[in-house]
Amino acid sequence: MSEEVVIYTDGACKGNPGPGGWGALLVYKGVERELWGGEADTTNNRMELSAAIQSLASLTRSCRVKLVTDSEYVMRGMQEWLPNWKKRGWKTAARQPVKNADLWQQLDEQVNRHQVEWQWVRGHTGHPGNERADQLANRGVSELGSR
Repeated sequence: MSEEVVIYTDGACKGNPGPGGWGALLVYKGVERELWGGEADTTNNRMELSAAIQSLASLTRSCRVKLVTDSEYVMRGMQEWLPNWKKRGWKTAARQPVKNADLWQQLDEQVNRHQVEWQWVRGHTGHPGNERADQLANRGVSELGSR
C-alpha cells in the first residue's frame, strides 16, 4: 500500500425524502475518475453514505484512502457511533434501530477492505474536490429521469 487514493464524496437530495444523487471524485497519481448515481426516493443522508460506499467499492484492491466528505453524519457515524451500534446490535443509545443501518453496514464492510483516513470539509465553500463531488451528485439527480 504505497500511493494514496483521495476520494471526494457528496450527496444531494431534492426534497428530503425525494429524488437524490451521489457523486464521487477519485484522484490517484494525478488521474481523476468520476462516479455518480441516483435514486428516485431517498434522503440526503442515504446519498452521502452511498457516495462513500460506491467510491470505496469501485477500488479493485486494498488501498490507502483519504476520504473527504462534507457530511458530519458520515464522519461522526464512522468515527464515533459505529462501534457502539455494532456492540448494541445496530441499536442507538435509546435502543431504537439505527437509521440507514443497511448502508452503514455496507460502508463498514468497504472501509474494512482499505486503510481509510477521514477528512471533513465545510460544504459549499469553494473547496475544489468537494465542489466537483457536489456537481456529480446533482448530475446523479438530474439523470434519474433520463434513464
